[in-house]
Amino acid sequence: MIFQPVLNVFLLVLLFAPVVFLAGWMLVKCLRPVAGASAGPAAGAPALMWVLRLLMLLACFMMLLRPGIPGGATQTLATETDIVIVVDTTASIVAEDWDDGQQRLDGVRQDVQSIVDEYPGARFALITFDASAELRLPLTTDTTALISSLEILHPEVTSQSRGSSIGIANRMLKETLASAAESASDRSRMVFYLGDGEQTDSRDPESFAGSAQYIDAGSVLGYGTSEGGPMKITTGGFGSSTDGSAGADGYIEYEGQPAMSVIDDANLQTIAGDLGVSYQLRSADTAIELPEAPTATKNYTESGSVGNVIELYWIFALVMVALLGVELARATMLITQMRGLAIRRGGA
Repeated sequence: MIFQPVLNVFLLVLLFAPVVFLAGWMLVKCLRPVAGASAGPAAGAPALMWVLRLLMLLACFMMLLRPGIPGGATQTLATETDIVIVVDTTASIVAEDWDDGQQRLDGVRQDVQSIVDEYPGARFALITFDASAELRLPLTTDTTALISSLEILHPEVTSQSRGSSIGIANRMLKETLASAAESASDRSRMVFYLGDGEQTDSRDPESFAGSAQYIDAGSVLGYGTSEGGPMKITTGGFGSSTDGSAGADGYIEYEGQPAMSVIDDANLQTIAGDLGVSYQLRSADTAIELPEAPTATKNYTESGSVGNVIELYWIFALVMVALLGVELARATMLITQMRGLAIRRGGA
C-alpha cells in the first residue's frame, strides 16, 4: 500500500492531535464513575458516542492520507517544452468565414486542442490581445485550464473598440519567454500566434523580433479569407454567449452594409519572420501542420513509466458517512426527547 497525502503528514498530525486528545479526554471522563453514582447503561451511551467520534477522526485522517494500491505501470511521453499561445481576441476573430459560416474563433479552439494533443506533458501559457494584451494563463501543465480558458473566451465589446494592433502583445510575449528561460533554461520554448493579421490601429504594428532569441520552434497560424466574413456585435453584457453574439443579434455595419473582415497574409508573414517561425494559412478542410518539438526535449520520463494507483480513500469516506449518520440519528432522538419533555412540563 502507498500513500499520497493531500497535505504534509506532519501538518496533518498537528491538525488532528488536539482534536484527538480532546475526544480521548472526554471518553475517559465518561468512563470514570462519578462519586455516589452507579455505572450503568446511562454512562455507557455517551462513552460509546465518543468512541465513534474517535473512529470518525481516524477515518478522516486516513482519507486525507489517500491510501492506494499500485495498479501497474503505463508509459508516458513528456515534452520538456514551454509553449506560449498568443490568440487574437479583437472583433474580427468572430468573423464568420470559417467552415461554411462558422466563426474564426471556432477554428482557433480546434487548432489549440491539436497543439495540446501534439505536445503531451508540455507547459502552456495563454496570451490574448485586442486593445491591450493580457496573460490569461501562466505556464502550466494543466491543459484542462487552457482549454476551459478558450471555451469561455469572447472578443472585445464592439462599442468599446477603438482600433487594435496585431503586435500589441510583443512586450508581454517577450517577458513571458524571458521569465521561462530564466527559471528553466534547460527547457525549449515554442510560440504559436493565432490571428487574422488585420491591423485596425492607424500606427504600424509593433515588431516581435525581440522574442526571437528565446524561441526554438513554433508557427503563425492565419484565419480568415480574402473575401472576408461579417462580424456579430458583441456587448459583453449579462448572458453573453461565447460564440461572439454576446447577447446581440445584429452585425457590425459600415456605411449601411455589414462590415467584412479579411485576412492580411502579409502582416502575418511579417510576424512569422520576426519570430523566426513558419507561417500557415488555416482552413477547416486542411489539417494543421505542427513542427516537431526540439529533439533534445522530447523523451520518456526517467523511469520510463508512471505507476497507476487504485485509490482507497473512498472506503474511509464511506465509514465517515456512516458514523455521521449515527451522530445525526442520536442528535435527532435527543431533540425529540427534549421536545416531549418540554410539552409534558408545559401541560403540568
